[in-house]
Amino acid sequence: MTAENASQNPVDDDLVERARKLFSGRVDFLLSAPALKFLPEPTVPEIAFAGRSNVGKSSLLNALTGRKAIARTSVTPGRTQELNFFDVGGVAEVEPPVFRLVDMPGYGFAKAPPAVTEKWRRLVRDFLRGRVVLKRALLLVDARHGVKPVDAEMMKMLDEAAVGYRLVLTKADKIKPSELAQTLVRTEAEARKHVAAHPQVLVTSAETKDGIDALRAAVLADAEV
Repeated sequence: MTAENASQNPVDDDLVERARKLFSGRVDFLLSAPALKFLPEPTVPEIAFAGRSNVGKSSLLNALTGRKAIARTSVTPGRTQELNFFDVGGVAEVEPPVFRLVDMPGYGFAKAPPAVTEKWRRLVRDFLRGRVVLKRALLLVDARHGVKPVDAEMMKMLDEAAVGYRLVLTKADKIKPSELAQTLVRTEAEARKHVAAHPQVLVTSAETKDGIDALRAAVLADAEV
């Protein structure tokens, strides 16, 4: 089983091609927001990426955008406490982006001081509850481990904020196909327990690029809703 055939949900070929062309064009870092007052004006749709530390979020964002270092891994996992915004599509200073990606700070890093953890919680909670242009969140889950308690906490936060979200399995190439299939079944079952979770679970590998076309298509579809 590969990431491309792990899900039985078909992907629209036209949507895949439009998403491919879009991500092959402009993808620019816009700004980092350590607090809500630094957020960009809510003028275009936004898709947020969330996940625990070391889930492979930076690698997946780089694969999604076709860049080698659009998103950089923090030297000290769990310490980055900013929302990073990236413009996708449009023409810089001429035409507005089609949408923005929001790289949210990782969670669940055991060595993060309590004050840092609380700052993260406040920033993320307030962003999720108050960002009117936020169309969808993508919650990344390590395929080797499935949904962990810290992921379930994030799902609860998204449910309470009434933000629709998709679960995305990462690092699918790191486990056997049979194990991947079992993790997918368990993750889909977990998604069905949450009111804001999308029923389709995406399966990806930043290394082999499996599932990246489907992920791009899903991001574009969510931005256009």
